[in-house]
Amino acid sequence: MNTRRLWIYLLVAVGALVLLSQTLYVVDQREQAIVVRLGNPVRVVNPPGVSGAGLNAKVPFVESVIKFDRRNIALESQQEEILTADRQRLVVDAFVRYRISDPLAFYRTLRDERTATDRIERLVNSSLRQVLGSATQAEIIAGRRGELMQLARQDVARRAQVSRLGIEVIDVRIRRADFPETNEAAVYRRMQTDRQQEAARIRAVGEQQKREIIASADREVTITLAQAQELGETTRGEGDALRTRIFAQAYGKDPAFAAFYRSMQAYEASLGQGETTMVLSPDSAFFRYFEQGPSGGRR
Repeated sequence: MNTRRLWIYLLVAVGALVLLSQTLYVVDQREQAIVVRLGNPVRVVNPPGVSGAGLNAKVPFVESVIKFDRRNIALESQQEEILTADRQRLVVDAFVRYRISDPLAFYRTLRDERTATDRIERLVNSSLRQVLGSATQAEIIAGRRGELMQLARQDVARRAQVSRLGIEVIDVRIRRADFPETNEAAVYRRMQTDRQQEAARIRAVGEQQKREIIASADREVTITLAQAQELGETTRGEGDALRTRIFAQAYGKDPAFAAFYRSMQAYEASLGQGETTMVLSPDSAFFRYFEQGPSGGRR
């Protein structure tokens, strides 16, 4: 009898535990929950802006609880190839951060987070194609990247609101924008060609500048030499004139000495090397100073 009563108590305890587990549930502060009755959502527990975390109760066996994350959710979209406004292909790797702002709308439209991931990813890729397709490659990579990301976030938020997804889009960003592998070699070759052309242009400009500098230096040298030669000729002419004037004055004072001096210069010029052979008459005037001395010129 005691054993039978014990089994009855045990079954009652197990039933009470099962009933209690089907009645009570705990919602974490990081979660929000929807109570579903026979497939229809009836209420939300701990939604954004309302504190309802902790121990809660529901109708056992009739109502069920579906929990969603209350925090910001990060979603990395798959790589997508986009054609830009300047007909360039880019592989874009983006991510989106969102939170579930309306759990009821989220549940009615998407049901679970797996479906939400697929739907939001397709929505983000479509928005990126539209926004980035209106910009050039340079604008996407550097020029207007921040502005384009702001436009993409606004577009994703608008589409999510129109589709009643029950989410709040916090941010949309591009992690990487690169060329497709099939285009990388062609792009590198084009970049190499551009750099070679730029180097050739710089070398040509440098060569032209070198020639201009050399021509300018040669012109300066020619002008300087011409001026120096002109100055030298002028100075030499003035010296010759001065010498001629001094000689004329000296010759005028003593014509005999002048004749003797010119004869000595003639002797030096003709006989100074010692290898000159001259055939002259013995009574030639050229040798009168050899016969008569310095007075040979006087009459």
